[in-house]
Amino acid sequence: MFRSSVILAVLGLSLALAIAPAAAQAPKPEEITSSVPALDAMHEVIMPMWHDAWPNKDYKALAALVPAIDTHVTAIAKAELPGILREKAAQWKAGVATLSASAAAYKAAVASGNNETLMKAAEKLHMDYEGLVKVVRPILKEMDEFHAALYTLYHYQLSPFQLAKVTESAQALKAKMDVLNKAVLPDKLKAKTEAFAAQRAALGKAVDAVSAAVGTKDAAKIKAAVEAMHSAYENLEQLFS
Repeated sequence: MFRSSVILAVLGLSLALAIAPAAAQAPKPEEITSSVPALDAMHEVIMPMWHDAWPNKDYKALAALVPAIDTHVTAIAKAELPGILREKAAQWKAGVATLSASAAAYKAAVASGNNETLMKAAEKLHMDYEGLVKVVRPILKEMDEFHAALYTLYHYQLSPFQLAKVTESAQALKAKMDVLNKAVLPDKLKAKTEAFAAQRAALGKAVDAVSAAVGTKDAAKIKAAVEAMHSAYENLEQLFS
């Protein structure tokens, strides 16, 4: 009898764990970090190539980097984007293909012994590496911080719907929007200032709408408001695609 009770208790616990809501779930830190470690690691090769060997026309040093370049590009090709960058998957895939082609051209230039071709190949490799970095790197840290909170709300708290968590996230996003409203674009993006201000204002209204919807405690209204806010953020980010 005791044995049967224990078995039933264990089965009950297993069932409870199996049907436990996703409320206990939360994204892992690496899932909401706009970074790809393999891409960051390649900078260790790009830096000496571009800042030392290339300007000094040190062809032997450029040639010696081929194995390391191959290793890093292979690692990048196998790397996966963190969840927060899932919308950039197509850009990432295209950028990786371009970088891989540049690495192959660099290797071929070394094999050819043509130093002029090698210099051009190194320049192209650097440019394509920087292009891939731009896919990952956030335009503004304030946008990245807002996006991390939005990602958690959108992908972890709406289904199943968790009002308490959603309310916390709405409050956090309101605070992060206040910070984002004070952010200034870097000089290289000044031409987009007017468009940025307009889209940021639209996002701010969407954030306010979420706060108002949360006050109603109506799941349908809240989900619709969050969906609109998510779209508004995507429109802001697309300014820099």
